[in-house]
Amino acid sequence: MATYAVGDIQGCHAEFAALLDEVAFDERHDALWLLGDLVNRGPDSLAVMERVMALGDRVTTVLGNHDLHFLAIWYGGHPVRATDTFTDLLAAQEAPAIANWLRRQPFFHQDPSLGYAMVHAGILPGWTFADAQAASDELMGVLEGPEFKGYFRDLYGDRPRRLKKKHVGMDRWRILTNGFTRIRLVDAKGRLDFKHKGALDEAPPDCRPWYELAADALDGQRLLFGHWAALNGHTGKDNLIALDTGCVWGRSLTALCLESGERIVIQALNAKV
Repeated sequence: MATYAVGDIQGCHAEFAALLDEVAFDERHDALWLLGDLVNRGPDSLAVMERVMALGDRVTTVLGNHDLHFLAIWYGGHPVRATDTFTDLLAAQEAPAIANWLRRQPFFHQDPSLGYAMVHAGILPGWTFADAQAASDELMGVLEGPEFKGYFRDLYGDRPRRLKKKHVGMDRWRILTNGFTRIRLVDAKGRLDFKHKGALDEAPPDCRPWYELAADALDGQRLLFGHWAALNGHTGKDNLIALDTGCVWGRSLTALCLESGERIVIQALNAKV
């Protein structure tokens, strides 16, 4: 049995299928950890979701910002953007079942027996894994509860940029969600910076990558994340592992075997964006 963690697929079904073939994925014994952003920007979001859901309990996934965007359109009434490429998914007969499946996925997952945890973008400054798990459980309660359509309606926004005790309701849920699915940089005051999406050497001088502030939270485990394609899989830290290597941008799709530490890389077939 092997467990493979896969970075942002983003509708790149051909590369995802090639990766499963490359590792000779055995649906009877192997398992997949998917780091979110299963859909959008690539050409085959529907095919990705059909393949993922067909694997049943062999798959564990966390939600990414593009997955949430699909749900915000489906449940929250937000418009489709010019850059969105999941009209096949929105129009599919299976769309209601896919939306229902996605909104029941967590934002954070850990397996102490494997020594790994995963999240789409990152965790907030000062959080432990216990804090991240509690926040994920809280958000899952919202997405599975009676307020879920209001959550998707009011999800978008950059504020608050720092979690405070006074934050309740949607303000609290938004910063928790943005921490899990959008975080890259944190400024000197501990506020999330959403403007910079590029390489670290071009980041504002008063900002640091979130993962430099997370070392004390890991408790001997390793944390996997995606979302930040400009890192191209490099953090300089053995226990903070980036797996978004920009397949949708024409680079590659990467998997990590959690048992062996081996990286498996499939080159993108075409520049998609």
